[in-house]
Amino acid sequence: MTATKGFVVPAGGGTHLDMSAPGRFAHLKLLGRETEGSIMMFEETVPPGTKSWFHLHHDSDEVAWVLEGEITFLIGDEVSVGGPGTCAFFPRDNAARLEEQR
Repeated sequence: MTATKGFVVPAGGGTHLDMSAPGRFAHLKLLGRETEGSIMMFEETVPPGTKSWFHLHHDSDEVAWVLEGEITFLIGDEVSVGGPGTCAFFPRDNAARLEEQR
């Protein structure tokens, strides 16, 4: 799959990842290598109180869209909190962390 041709990932589609924590898993929807390094997107289920490590994506930007609950975003030095409908942009090579609040 390449971005020049376009593609659709159906509901429930994408590569399933077990995130090694009870109740936490993800489905990879768009990968940098599939979008010519443009963007990465995944659907993740995160139990309340879950924290992720600071991390960098070198091969693509990343977008987060909150479906339910509340997430604290740390992007670079800026902290933001968002609930359902919140969208966050993580530029490549920029440290990011998310924390599920409820």
